[in-house]
Amino acid sequence: MAEKNHEEELPHGQWVYLQLLDEIRCGTLSPGTRLREIELSKRLEISRTPIREALRRLEAEGLVAHQPRMGAIVRVLDYSEVMELYEMRAVLEGTAARLTARTASDVEVAEIMSLGKEFAAAADSPGRAFEVNRQLHRAIQNAAKNRYLVKAIHALEKTLMILGPSTLIDAARAEAATKEHERVLAAIEARDGVAAENEMRAHIEAAQRARLKALRLQEWPGEEE
Repeated sequence: MAEKNHEEELPHGQWVYLQLLDEIRCGTLSPGTRLREIELSKRLEISRTPIREALRRLEAEGLVAHQPRMGAIVRVLDYSEVMELYEMRAVLEGTAARLTARTASDVEVAEIMSLGKEFAAAADSPGRAFEVNRQLHRAIQNAAKNRYLVKAIHALEKTLMILGPSTLIDAARAEAATKEHERVLAAIEARDGVAAENEMRAHIEAAQRARLKALRLQEWPGEEE
């Protein structure tokens, strides 16, 4: 079949991978959704070879699983997995906040503070809040200056994509996150590593509670009865 004219600089397999990754992140492809090669090939207007390549990559990253008689599906996380992911996220991002408070340059701290203010201003705009939140957390992680820590956080974040859209789409959660950010950033600005770690852990734990609540309201397929 004729290939669709995709981004010329991207190999077809990479383009399909990024497309499916974005659909998983935004919830278009929800947990348990079957990923049939023929249907994806027709919808994305591309041959099945790059589809297979992308699915293999997503499976290697833990976002796609193969089920008997069903084939490839978007992986479904159970309750314990979600709990464990957020517990590890609290440990890793808490460590990043502590290291940043102690080692970040004044320029890096100023950038982090600026992003905090930008998030507060964008809290009532879910799409913008999500993007600024991502930038803020990434700035804190990078300022920790530990490449292995950052790599571990990125791997964790990719698995969390399975859970769909950010909880920041909820106005009350976005407002609470703003206050939580303020406490984290105040500790970083004060160069108080212990407080920064504790506040970041509290922030992630609050996000965990919001996520579990949202999943229950969605009749989450991974939740035990």
